[in-house]
Amino acid sequence: MKKLIIFTLLALIAVTTGCGKRNEATMIDPNNDKNPRIMGLGYRDFEQAASTAVQEMFSSGAVNKPDGGRYIMVVSRVLNDTMQNIDTDLLVKKIRVDLLRSGRVITTTAMGINGAEDPMVAKARKLRNNDEVNQKNVARKGKIVAPELSLSGKIIQRNHRIDSSTDQIEYFFMLTLTEIETGLAIWEGETPIIKRGDSGTVNW
Repeated sequence: MKKLIIFTLLALIAVTTGCGKRNEATMIDPNNDKNPRIMGLGYRDFEQAASTAVQEMFSSGAVNKPDGGRYIMVVSRVLNDTMQNIDTDLLVKKIRVDLLRSGRVITTTAMGINGAEDPMVAKARKLRNNDEVNQKNVARKGKIVAPELSLSGKIIQRNHRIDSSTDQIEYFFMLTLTEIETGLAIWEGETPIIKRGDSGTVNW
């Protein structure tokens, strides 16, 4: 009986001690992150690629409308041709934020390669002729603005072995801005991000 009681007490102590040891999360300031970069793609890589792409667009004059207005842009498809399961929307969103803040481009969410990015645009139009809805604020026909520019691209990865213990990973963010009316590419950009490190840290 005594052995059973002692065993039970030891088990309880082990459980409570284990529960007390928890890994605490640490907040990271993206503007002051001193941690080393990873061999894979991290948030700083997307920020760098987006910033570089937008600055190159501005420098090329591709988004300078002749009449001084703002182009309407739609995001087409950005393909992920890397060995990582990444969300390309992260890159696209950062580019769109920078473009919108510049005041030179407006992006539409009423349409996209896989349908509307914001389905509420179309859904709200189903309220027409609904007796329960005040028709004063219901969107009228012919008011959706068609895009003039389309942004598409691809993220490519290339791996190289430098020596027995060192790998080099090359990422290329390739973007194309197309004038929809003519189908002509009016700007293309390629942002390389090269990383070199211990091959033992690469785990796809």
